[in-house]
Amino acid sequence: MTTLPVYRWRLAPDAMATRRQLRALGLRPGGQEVAAQLERPRRRRGPLVAYLYRIDRAKPVRPMTPGRRAALAKAMTARRTCPSCRRDAGYCIPRSLGMCVPCSDIESAA
Repeated sequence: MTTLPVYRWRLAPDAMATRRQLRALGLRPGGQEVAAQLERPRRRRGPLVAYLYRIDRAKPVRPMTPGRRAALAKAMTARRTCPSCRRDAGYCIPRSLGMCVPCSDIESAA
């Protein structure tokens, strides 16, 4: 196993980018291996680590198809629907509660 080159925060070469940076450029890693590692030191804990990918090997982001758009809308509707009252909460239901906030308040008061 080869070791990755490690760069300090803000000292990475311009030819490399993180996943978020690639996405901002309209690109994706496209199956390539991680090219390097970026470390940001912290005082009391271990360093924050981000993986870098080569921009020249990145591929364009796949376009959103009608089927993918429908699947995403269905998944978001499921995340917003309260299992107790079956209403659209207008926000993603917190996993910690498992139901919308009004239903959680009623259950905790009972």
